[in-house]
Parts: sequence; structure tokens; C-alpha cells
Amino acid sequence: MAEMSGAGSDLPAPRDFARRVIDWQGEYGRHGLPWQQAVDAPRDPYRVWLSEIMLQQTQVATVIPYYHRFLARFPTLAALAAAPLGDVLEHWAGLGYYARARNLHRCAQTLVADYGGAFPREAARIAELPGIGRSTAAAIAAFGFGERAAILDGNVKRVFARCFGIEGFTGTPAVEKRLWALAEALLPATRVEAYTQGLMDLGATICTRGAPRCGDCPLGADCVARRDYRQDQLPTPRPKKTVPERQTTLLILDDGNSVLLERRPPSGIWGGLLAPPECAGEASADEVASAAESLARRHGCRLLAVEALPPLTHNFTHFRLHIAPQRCRVERNGTQAAEAGWEWVNWSDAGAGDSAGGRGRSTVATAALPAPVRLLLKAAAP
Repeated sequence: MAEMSGAGSDLPAPRDFARRVIDWQGEYGRHGLPWQQAVDAPRDPYRVWLSEIMLQQTQVATVIPYYHRFLARFPTLAALAAAPLGDVLEHWAGLGYYARARNLHRCAQTLVADYGGAFPREAARIAELPGIGRSTAAAIAAFGFGERAAILDGNVKRVFARCFGIEGFTGTPAVEKRLWALAEALLPATRVEAYTQGLMDLGATICTRGAPRCGDCPLGADCVARRDYRQDQLPTPRPKKTVPERQTTLLILDDGNSVLLERRPPSGIWGGLLAPPECAGEASADEVASAAESLARRHGCRLLAVEALPPLTHNFTHFRLHIAPQRCRVERNGTQAAEAGWEWVNWSDAGAGDSAGGRGRSTVATAALPAPVRLLLKAAAP
């Protein structure tokens, strides 16, 4: 395979490239994943879609238990569409990137309302649905309906960039356009499902970011990155930029049995999830005490004490958040939160209980909490 250098470049014969990927996948690729369908089984685009969304920025080993749990609660597209968003978020809790769950729910409702509860069969139409991009739509069409459609997820970009020596950060429009042209050119006329799965498997198991197993790759003999010893340089890394730093203070109202949490707005950070109330920015001890006293009164509590807990730093995609948690011990009068959108959540339901004995509950998450909040509550549990 010669290096791709733009228009008129010497591309490999598509049939040869695809054949090698397909043959390798049949012998060495991943088989038996819970969302993969047997050859003679009815196609289920719902399961394909769910797995593709979960696998975005998340590894297979992490996804599998969440996939089983989610599917047990929402076995069909109709069941997902009919469920409350809070229930969906609870079953997503721990996977992160919660916009995926919100879009999943919105897409299911759109399909039920506008498409008769079924996916359109064409990748172009699937890509018009909420939360589904071009590559995910192609995967759903290929695995769900056998359509001939090219994918280009992060793993496939890495395979192409290394194999053909494509320079430039793959997230830029110009480079991505070249990669899409390559993806379309290499797409075989038949056995698209095996080819698509093979590309995914190569990127996930052989052509990995670090320590790629080039000797086991069916494309290794002609790979530009391997030939030039540039596996660590291709794909071109994302340009570094300064990560903004933000500060927040979280007030953890604790009555000894439960913690007071509020439902976050549907959009933005931790949208739709439960989290302790916050004082944006750095708050002084006096400001924390005043805010805690006011919050306790609002919810019919008497503030007993405030203590600072160990801070936590959490990295988001576009900024770094420094969290200063404050345990606010209170004496509670009522059994319910005084305002809509607030809940007293048992410590064990917050994932902070003992795994056996003690509270008699497992540490499996039952409340829809962001991962850093769950870590904080686990550390703060009485």
C-alpha cells in the first residue's frame, strides 16, 4: 500500500484491503459480544444502536455489564421511549458523558413518535436522528440492516492514519474529509458487516494507541507507520491547549442516614443527574457556613456543624473542575425534601453503603449520580 498524499494518490486495491480485514476478523476478531447477532438470528438495530452509543469513548469491558443492566430494564425501543428520563439516567450512571443517555432517550421518543417505533434502514436517514452521527448511523445500518455504509470512528481513523501515513490531527475538517474519502473507497461490495467489525476490532485490539501489535496485523506488511517506525507519531496528536480551571464548593447535607441532593437542570454539566448543591467558585469558610445555614433552614433542618472534606479534581472534556466538598451535619425534622427537584437519598442508595452487612445494601449504584459525586459521597459516608 502506498502512502495516500491527496488526489491521484496510489490507493491499494479496495478488494485486497477489505479481503485481508475480513479474513483476519473471521479468525482473530472479536466474536460473541452480547450485542453481536448470530448469522441466522433476526437483526435488532435497537441493540446495535445501544451498544454503539455506549461504546463511544468507553471500552468494551466497561460497557458489557452496563449493557446487560440497561437492556434488562429497557428491553425494547418502545420501553426506552416510555421510561422517565431519570430512570434512564440511573441505569446510565457510571458510564459518563451523560448527554449520550439524554440523546438516547430523546432519539427513542422520536422514533416512536415519527417513525412508527422502528429505525429507518438508510444510514443517511439514521444520521438525522438525535445524538447519532455519520459513523454511528453507518454502523447501525450495516449491522442492523446489512446496508453498504462506511464507518469512521476513532479506532478506524487510527488504522487508516497509520496504514496510509495520513498527517494531521484527525479531528480537523480537512483531514477528516480525506479519511471519509478513503473509508468510502475501501468499502467492499459484499460482506460489509464482517469488514466493518474487522476494522473496529483491529483498532481496538491490534492498532491500539500505545504498543500496537504490528506483527499480528493483517495490514502490517504495507503499513506506512510501521515501515517508517512512526507508530507513536500517527495519528497526529491533538494540538495541546491550555485547559481552563474551575472551582466549585459542594454542600453535603448529612443527617446521619441520608444526604440531600438536587436534580440538576437537563442541560449542562451533570444534566438531569442528582448532585449536592453548590456554591460556584471558591467560597470562604464564612460563605460556606452562611450557605449551609440557609439551605438547612429551607429544608426544615437545623445545622449542627460544617467540616471541610478532602478536595477532588475531575477532568471534563474541555475544562478541569476543582471540587471543595463540605460536610454539613444537620438534624432533620421532616421526612421529605421541602422543595420539588430535591431528594433525601439514603447513603446506601448513593453507592456509599457496605457491600455486605452493615446497611444490608450493595454498593451497586441505584441513584443517578455523576461519577465524581459518587466518589465524594463514598468518602463522606458516615
